[in-house]
Amino acid sequence: MAQYSKAGRRLRGSLAGLLTVLTGAAVLAGCGTDSTSSGGGAQTIQVWEGYTAAEAKAFTHLVAEYEAQHPGQKVSPLFVNNDDTLQKVLTAVRGGSPPDIAYLYGSWAPNVAQIPQVVNLTQVVQRPGVNWNDFWTGERAVATVNGKVIGIPAVVDNLAVVYNKTLFARAGLQPPGPGWTWQQFEADAQKLTNPAVKQFGTAYVTPGSEDTVWHWEPLLWQAGGQLLTPDNKKAAFDSAAGLTSLNTLRAMAVTDKSMYLDPSDSAYANLFNSGKIGMLVTGPWDLSAFPNVKYGVQVMPSYPGTSGGHQTISGPDNWVIFNNSPARVAAAEQFLLWLTAPAQVKYFAVQTGNLPTRQSVGDSATVSQQMNAALPGVGAFVANLANVKQARPQIPQYPKISQILGTMIVAVLLGKSQPQAALTAAAQQVDQVLAAG
Repeated sequence: MAQYSKAGRRLRGSLAGLLTVLTGAAVLAGCGTDSTSSGGGAQTIQVWEGYTAAEAKAFTHLVAEYEAQHPGQKVSPLFVNNDDTLQKVLTAVRGGSPPDIAYLYGSWAPNVAQIPQVVNLTQVVQRPGVNWNDFWTGERAVATVNGKVIGIPAVVDNLAVVYNKTLFARAGLQPPGPGWTWQQFEADAQKLTNPAVKQFGTAYVTPGSEDTVWHWEPLLWQAGGQLLTPDNKKAAFDSAAGLTSLNTLRAMAVTDKSMYLDPSDSAYANLFNSGKIGMLVTGPWDLSAFPNVKYGVQVMPSYPGTSGGHQTISGPDNWVIFNNSPARVAAAEQFLLWLTAPAQVKYFAVQTGNLPTRQSVGDSATVSQQMNAALPGVGAFVANLANVKQARPQIPQYPKISQILGTMIVAVLLGKSQPQAALTAAAQQVDQVLAAG
């Protein structure tokens, strides 16, 4: 079984890099082009993708299958490092030679939507047989900017809790159940901590990047809070929910000292695999890194008495089409709708371990069993996609907001700032960013 793709995980730390290309996106700002043509004809479809290993093998197989089913159609993939794709796309657009289809991080969607050559897929996804609502809620939210669909989901993931069954048993603890709470998580983390052998109950990534931020955002939602007001004009996280969520993290990091703080964003996996961490809030991409651990996977805890439940967060990525001509757009749409249809989604998920991008495939007991047999625990992440209820704000200012939030969270976890003071200061900064437009 191949390792689950880390493309989505790289995305979490890539938002700072996005700031370097915002100017280029602004230069190209405009309304996306509507796709109105039909029929493909004989066309070569240029696809920029970043697949390696099992993903590349599975994608190559699907391309060959498509070409066999569609005589006269040719799909020409080109490997492009996913971290670099937006910059390369902007350069290609300026030169008048963008690809027909590109794999682009979902966090870039608000800026991608400003590129005039991006095809508006709002009507395309409503065609008979596409079943747009079969894609998970979080995916559709990330593919939609200001009511306009600018991409079709390419990958999906989420956060859950991976725990060490051996350490739980050694500490006399029952494995966490589906109804557990953050109070139980904190108590378990304390009992799993043993300073004498440098063992921690849990861990948190603290480079101050989007990886730091997106681990906190589901706690805010679970506590009943929001990052911004509904109109995205003001910060909303300086609230009771914001305080509850930050206090939860601070209690483990500062008071209980049961939380390992990882500024490298990489050491935690080795520590968990070495039996030095009891629980991790992480995604399916890490499971293959734990060959030495008898682990289980459970949904994230909740805050009783709130409406947030066991919400989690996802970082979906998109396939985006560029308008090179009506005929090429039509051919690209035809290929992309085929590629993201249930049969192909099932094949790709089973062959690679990537979570199914369609709910109908994810709900299949057969698919979950096949995936779990290859990578234990991944089925729990598939089921957990139902707990993705919303997405991060789809606005161009989000990268700057993320930097502010990352600094806020790290300051609290290091004990350099009290939660309320940190929330108030960060909210003021975010308001300034939003006011600047």
